[in-house]
Amino acid sequence: MKIEKINDNQIRCTLNSDDLATRQIKLSELAYGSEKAKNLFRDMMIQAQDECGFEADNLPLMIEAIPITADSIVLIITKVEDPEELDTRFSKFAPSLDDDSAHTPDIPAITGADDILDIFQKLCEGKLKKSSGTKKEKKSPATQPKTESTDEGEKPEIIRIFHFSDLDGVIDASRGLNNCYDGENTLYRDAAGQYLLVLHQAGCTPEDFNKVCNILSEYGRGKACTPAREAFLGEHGETIAKGRALQDLFQLA
Repeated sequence: MKIEKINDNQIRCTLNSDDLATRQIKLSELAYGSEKAKNLFRDMMIQAQDECGFEADNLPLMIEAIPITADSIVLIITKVEDPEELDTRFSKFAPSLDDDSAHTPDIPAITGADDILDIFQKLCEGKLKKSSGTKKEKKSPATQPKTESTDEGEKPEIIRIFHFSDLDGVIDASRGLNNCYDGENTLYRDAAGQYLLVLHQAGCTPEDFNKVCNILSEYGRGKACTPAREAFLGEHGETIAKGRALQDLFQLA
């Protein structure tokens, strides 16, 4: 893994096939937040800090992911001091160097260092769709439903994160839920003193989890969360209550 400092606000990170092979990681694993992917992500951010003094400093990041080969990519990571400068035209995948016909699909603006795995996911989804399209041309129509069913079965777990300005807000949220949620959830506090509640959908139906998130939205600000984001909080934030934060706070309320 090679990390180069372009300037105080920008670095270039190159992940090649050797980096992935050493950690026994396939590019597709990075998209779905496996334990190996989390470790690689942590190593990447630690190396960037140690070698280049690069830290997100709670600033938004603009990231360009450039696929070089099927097993290697280059990430250009830029800190953006003015969030209004973030524009979707700057957070796109560059075409592969060996694909003259590749076009550049849009992706959402990146708002934190922990969303880097989303880049991998978009990249891999693009590769899988392209590969699936090629295979379907060669297969008979009778085999196509199985391929589609297999693709639909590979869905990552839904994780949400809610931001609260103080602990009282989290306690009020636990009261609002009235102990109707029994899934995994952990409460963190970041360097700015914000309280961050991470919830997992596992064990809940999508409908029930949506109701829980709607209730929590009345007390805090919610958004999607990646496994990498949660791993980063566990590494750099303060863990206030692990695993059953809402349940424990409800008992204390």
